[in-house]
Amino acid sequence: MNIKPFNNTKLYGYNHLFSKLVKLYSENRLPNKIIFSGNKGIGKSTLAYHLTNYILSTNENNEYDLENKKINENNNSYKLISKNIHPNFFLISNDDEKPNIQISKIREMINFTNKSSFNNECKIIIIDNIEYLNKHSINALLKVIEEPNYNINFFLIHNNKNKILDTLNSRCIKFNLFLNNDEKKIVLNNLLNAEFYSNLNSDFKNIYSSPGDIIFLHNFFIENNINENINIDNLLKFIINKSLFKKNIFIKDNFSYFIELYFLKLLNSLKKKEYVYSLYKYFLLKLSNYNKYNLDFESVIIEFNNKVLNE
Repeated sequence: MNIKPFNNTKLYGYNHLFSKLVKLYSENRLPNKIIFSGNKGIGKSTLAYHLTNYILSTNENNEYDLENKKINENNNSYKLISKNIHPNFFLISNDDEKPNIQISKIREMINFTNKSSFNNECKIIIIDNIEYLNKHSINALLKVIEEPNYNINFFLIHNNKNKILDTLNSRCIKFNLFLNNDEKKIVLNNLLNAEFYSNLNSDFKNIYSSPGDIIFLHNFFIENNINENINIDNLLKFIINKSLFKKNIFIKDNFSYFIELYFLKLLNSLKKKEYVYSLYKYFLLKLSNYNKYNLDFESVIIEFNNKVLNE
């Protein structure tokens, strides 16, 4: 399953908020600078894409299905946005794996705002992961959002684990997105069409709080024929024994979570915790330095295996 926010045509959850945003738009009161903030994978970008399609498809065939909160896959705006070639839509993200969103992307967006819109319809700009905007990018962005050209909407996506500058935050209307456990279960059962989340070992439910993260975990389990009942201890051993850390991007992105989860579980089961806690801090620092200084990832895994798993 390869669900991305732009091709997730059904909106699960956030019905009240979406209806509120639609009502504001219909009354010409929708704020033109919105921050959707929440945990990674909670559905922020999906919500932004649905609102985008609702707005851009208003005068098109196969317009947005408001009753069922669904994008029509035959809609022209949906097809163009899926290919990132819609004349009235501009996307900025850090998907090129650079550590920051470069100022060159903001400059491209500014040029886009200065051009006439197609059919005199509104323009929509989505900036995903605004926490990756560097200082120069934010300064350039502030200049354009303070006095945006007519009929331009900015939808900014923010992972709330990372702070953003007050100068940007204060210029936008923020909506904080959250799903409770029942809502999360409904979303996952609809997206996965299975009882994966219900059967998932509680080790992972304690650390993966958003549907997006759990979907990535689901895909990893399916690709490697891993049962969802596996606990964190056996998963780590499986990853190391199969050398999955050498070729799997998901492992590199999530191994710090796995180690954190392993140590927290270990600490809760021990009476003498000082030594384990020192190891916990040691390996979290190691992983932090790996990400920060681009160090050898395999050496961290091997050391963890020798000092912890095989002790």
